[in-house]
Amino acid sequence: MRVIVFFALLCASSVQAEPVSIMTFNVENLFDNLHDEGKDDETYLPLSQKSSEAHKRKCNRINVEYWRDQCLYWDWSESVVEQKLSVIGLAIKQVNNGQGPDIIAFQEVENERILQRLRDEQLADLGYQSIVLLEGNDIRGIDVGFLAKYPVVEAQLHEIEFPESMRARVGDTRPILRASFELPGGEQLTGFAVHFPAPFHPTVMRESAYTTLNKLLDALPSGRIAFAAGDFNTTSEEDREKAMLERWVRPDWQVAHDLCSGCLGSSYYAPTDEWSFLDMLLWRQAGNWKMIDSYLANKTPEQVTEQGTPKRFRLPEASGLSDHWPLVMVIEQTP
Repeated sequence: MRVIVFFALLCASSVQAEPVSIMTFNVENLFDNLHDEGKDDETYLPLSQKSSEAHKRKCNRINVEYWRDQCLYWDWSESVVEQKLSVIGLAIKQVNNGQGPDIIAFQEVENERILQRLRDEQLADLGYQSIVLLEGNDIRGIDVGFLAKYPVVEAQLHEIEFPESMRARVGDTRPILRASFELPGGEQLTGFAVHFPAPFHPTVMRESAYTTLNKLLDALPSGRIAFAAGDFNTTSEEDREKAMLERWVRPDWQVAHDLCSGCLGSSYYAPTDEWSFLDMLLWRQAGNWKMIDSYLANKTPEQVTEQGTPKRFRLPEASGLSDHWPLVMVIEQTP
């Protein structure tokens, strides 16, 4: 009997937890069509609400003609919102045989309300029990957020520590969102959702963002498994010239797209004909968890142009999805 009991305990201790899949997805301006007070979201309103002189005056203060015309003439109607949500949902369902990844880190989401619509209308019955979105101070109103199939233990926003000389640019940036999730075995997994300053900002701003992220990683409890996911806005050119990943990422993190076989990048910049992994998943290995796979979820028709590049969302035809492709990382607990 003692031999049988010992064998049973040995088998139980060697049971491997299910792999955990994590996606980062810049959904390119996922807005509802309601105005949020204090935010520059006038572009994303129905045309019927754009006839006032006050609206026209605000739009005409936009310097870039393309963006100004969007603010004046785009009809961000309910049918457009529904189409946007639909194509995002289809992209997510490419993962795990239609069930979607276990955790999704989003960028460019207006508010919790539209993220809840995505979950309830397009991802219903897939088990996404947790929504995490804490409002930041980006002047356009875009935020980072999480959808997860696991309970949320805690969540907090962390402002990036920028140099004083960059203060005038801070309004066009987002804080880092930290959230910890409880995995089925009871272990906690901490994720950082990020959307670093855009490439037109000086490199020092992204260096400041990496520094803040790494400080947050260092502050976690010893042995805590952790990931960072999002739009890091580090172009291939900047990485070549400034060794951004070697200096700011690889000393502390493993880079998921190193495992992405045949992947050119998650975004494409036509003027220089160059691919970049603006979107990254970073993994801090701890305990007996390890990163085992990474791939792009980019096979739906609305994600790909005829040239094989990301197909951004456009009006009036309401075609495309985003100028970024979502990246997936899989982690696994070894016996």
